[in-house]
Amino acid sequence: MSRIDWPVLMRAGLRRLGLAPAQFWALTPAELMLMLGHGGAAAPLGRVRLAEMMRDWPDPGGAGAEVEKQEGDHGGG
Repeated sequence: MSRIDWPVLMRAGLRRLGLAPAQFWALTPAELMLMLGHGGAAAPLGRVRLAEMMRDWPDPGGAGAEVEKQEGDHGGG
């Protein structure tokens, strides 16, 4: 069984992730590692990748089109 480097994990959780101590201690080491981007999963979606996806696959009618349509329907006739 490998040893857990608690000081490193505490710095990562409390400083890097901004967790409160109670939130940090409620996590398992595996959950903390996933939150830090470790564990074999793909990295979280970043702003650049989101912008690329929005450009490559735009929503029909553009962003917010449904909200604008609903707001327009409530104007007094």
